[in-house]
Amino acid sequence: MNSVLALSGSGGAFPVLAVFGLCVVLTLFLSIGSILPEEDELSGFYLGQRRLSSAINGLAIFGAYMSAAGMLGNPGLIALTGYDGIAYVLAPMVAWSVLVLLVAQPYHSTSRFTIGDSLALRLHARPVHLAAGITSVVVCLLYLTAQLVGAGTLAASVLGMDGDGAQRVVVAGLGLLMVLYVIIGGMRAATVVQSIKAVVLLATGLFVVLAVLSEFGWSPTRLLDAAVLQSGFGDPFLEPGIRFHDRTSKIDQISLQLAFVLGAAALPHVLMRIGTVSSGRRARKSAAWAAGMVILFTLFEILTGLGSAALIGTKAIAADAASGNTAVLLLAERLGGSFLLTVVSCVAFVTIVAVVAALTLTAAASLAHDVYGATIMQGRASEKRELLVARLGVGLIGVAAIALSMIAQHLNIAFLVSLAFAIAASSILPALLFNLWWKRFTTRGAIWSMYGGLGVAVVLTMLSPAISGNPTALLPDMDFAVFPLRNPGLISIPVGFLLAWAGSAFDRRQRGGADYTETEIRVLTGTGTGGLGT
Repeated sequence: MNSVLALSGSGGAFPVLAVFGLCVVLTLFLSIGSILPEEDELSGFYLGQRRLSSAINGLAIFGAYMSAAGMLGNPGLIALTGYDGIAYVLAPMVAWSVLVLLVAQPYHSTSRFTIGDSLALRLHARPVHLAAGITSVVVCLLYLTAQLVGAGTLAASVLGMDGDGAQRVVVAGLGLLMVLYVIIGGMRAATVVQSIKAVVLLATGLFVVLAVLSEFGWSPTRLLDAAVLQSGFGDPFLEPGIRFHDRTSKIDQISLQLAFVLGAAALPHVLMRIGTVSSGRRARKSAAWAAGMVILFTLFEILTGLGSAALIGTKAIAADAASGNTAVLLLAERLGGSFLLTVVSCVAFVTIVAVVAALTLTAAASLAHDVYGATIMQGRASEKRELLVARLGVGLIGVAAIALSMIAQHLNIAFLVSLAFAIAASSILPALLFNLWWKRFTTRGAIWSMYGGLGVAVVLTMLSPAISGNPTALLPDMDFAVFPLRNPGLISIPVGFLLAWAGSAFDRRQRGGADYTETEIRVLTGTGTGGLGT
């Protein structure tokens, strides 16, 4: 049913472009209108002056976190693989307990702007700022590239564009739009986009779920029965084994789930949003609000995926797109015709813009604050100069992401998102948790864990089936896959934690650990929020 998206052939692409254009104009005006006179200060550009309420920040965190992969890919995976897909999408729900319980409040109390600030409170500033900056930029660029490639694919599907040139125009347009948002208004502009995206995403998800349930007399049992019948698998559709059917794939599933569970709590753009409220207590409440919305939307994804299987059929979905990424679009057309399809398509575009804006701002902050301000200038850069570098960094990151996404436009880069989560869990999370909760942690432990976790995750991925050795790999005509798993998390995450411990335990320069006194006070009491330097 490529007709979904054969809308362009019937002039149906025009409503999508018109509605999306209207959304762009409105969010741009709102972003410009949200800028305050003091927005030229670093705190305003990076964190919006820490003035957000817990509920609004939670909404924005959800908007920054929930990507087009969650909106389109997860329901499609459920429609194609049933139980295995449901198990896959449930992992991020668990991750938010780590963020709420262990990270949000103490991180807010110890960080000024970036992850490097939190580490530098008790560790040597230059090396940890540099390591945190490099790691954050790598994670953000991987995620950014995947988002922009997804934008090109979505545009091709929704607008019926077959030419490479047209897809690249859409990718470049979305990328430049994101750069414009962030350069104009920094965190406050990004917050506007993310909050609007979150509201329309939840509202659209709820509408689609209600429409699905109404098709089956509001009976979940009838929905499940129809999904089983139309899946072509029968009862095994609701049993493990369709996607993960052998020992290697089952181990790979565990590795992927581990990366998602732990990586979500250490994504740089999520952590940066933690700092946009005025206190550690509000930071924890923000994370709790976001967790609640993630759980709610995950339930929407499950019902939408089952509804797609029941109303469209697994074979029809796979015939339209082997990845299942068009399942929600097919379902929208089935339920509400071109109108609902237009709405869902526009929400998907806005989703991409919101996530890309968050990632770009975070990567630019890491470049300007960690690499330039704390490492190159050793904390001597003026706020005005660092702000200029940050805005230039937004453009640099945006152009780099656009270029990478155009190169990878027709490549299978699905592994990039899971690799970003694996790197966050293997390098950022160990350093962060040990720094906040272990008195014996040292600078060497932080450096070993961040560079070591990053290196192991990247090397194992390069030697995995995701890169070579099979028709779905990034390089299908080559074979140097000696590591059997597609996601390195099962190995790289324990290695990251082990390196954090070993580097600290055998550090002769800081025997017994770096001074933990101030960090401990901030972690336990939440005092000193927002007043940290580099």
